[in-house]
Amino acid sequence: MGLADWLEPKAAALESRGLTRRLRPRAAGEDLIDLAGNDYLGLAIDPRVIEAAVDAVRTWGTGATASRLVTGTTELHASLEQALATYAGQQAGLVFSSGYLANVGVVTALGGPGTLLVSDEHVHASIVDATRLARSRVEVVPHNDVDAVTKVLAERNEPRALVLTESVFSVLGDAAPLTSLAATALAHDAVLLVDEAHGIGVTGNGRGSVAAAGLAGAEHVLVTMTLSKALASQGGAVLGPAVLREHLVNRARSFIFDTGLAPAACAAALAALDVLRSEPHRPDAIHTTAARLAEAAGVSEAAGAVVSVPMAGPREAVAAAERCLAEGVRVGTFRPPSVPDGISRLRLTARAGLSPAQLDHACAVIKGVMAG
Repeated sequence: MGLADWLEPKAAALESRGLTRRLRPRAAGEDLIDLAGNDYLGLAIDPRVIEAAVDAVRTWGTGATASRLVTGTTELHASLEQALATYAGQQAGLVFSSGYLANVGVVTALGGPGTLLVSDEHVHASIVDATRLARSRVEVVPHNDVDAVTKVLAERNEPRALVLTESVFSVLGDAAPLTSLAATALAHDAVLLVDEAHGIGVTGNGRGSVAAAGLAGAEHVLVTMTLSKALASQGGAVLGPAVLREHLVNRARSFIFDTGLAPAACAAALAALDVLRSEPHRPDAIHTTAARLAEAAGVSEAAGAVVSVPMAGPREAVAAAERCLAEGVRVGTFRPPSVPDGISRLRLTARAGLSPAQLDHACAVIKGVMAG
């Protein structure tokens, strides 16, 4: 069997169900209102962030040149790790070259025989993949069901357990019950790992949902995050106690065997963090915009920047997105298998920096599309 014989039937099956994905290169300076990307704070084209990245290229070159344990750790990496930890109220941080690798690194480094992984059914694919690689027993529990988590923890035989959740979920846009999850984890001698990809820079006045819940710095609550959303860069990080950082440096394979994050990305994230500190109104603008978008789409308000709009099916979601695009508004779509509950959705991402006229136009377009 040739490769085409192998793959073409798979492609045809996707096409027949309206699930084919296609890359669409975008041009610089497009005259569109972007409600599909994750530049929540509007900093990806901020001159201060751009200049920081350019200066880093001039100083350090275009790449980290090696893995972090060889020559890939620069002063920028160390500064970023400390700045992220301080901002989020954590003791220490470790930067990875993507948020995906941060999740894979920490889950696999803490997993293995003797560790139970308790995972919310709606966690990000990076956490799902991490659990598959961790060599642990995995229990997937219903979404945001604290009682189910408690039951699994109480009945376990493993000496260690790790509860996995997101602070703001990337598909539904709702919030995890972090206070209750942290309490049940503590009561059952478990650790809670919270993915703040959609929390940092958005919730808790920008410091994230863990900080907002008063859990920052708790020894049994760990945080992962990405630099590619609110912080307008690339990369990821794990935040928590210093002992965790040391463990990951020695045990996280996605850190040890990966080339370090490019210095320009470190510098951009540092600059974005500086802007966030000096302009604390930006997260408020995200929530104001998200509320307007939710109203236009006829759905409940989101916990963060992601406004999730259920659609009848994958073809309907794609068609609605195309209609929005034709009127100058780019929105995202979620289709199986990206949606754990199988429901296709439009995904509207609110961001700071939209003008009143842009927001008014976007809401009018979305309202019209949803009305049919």
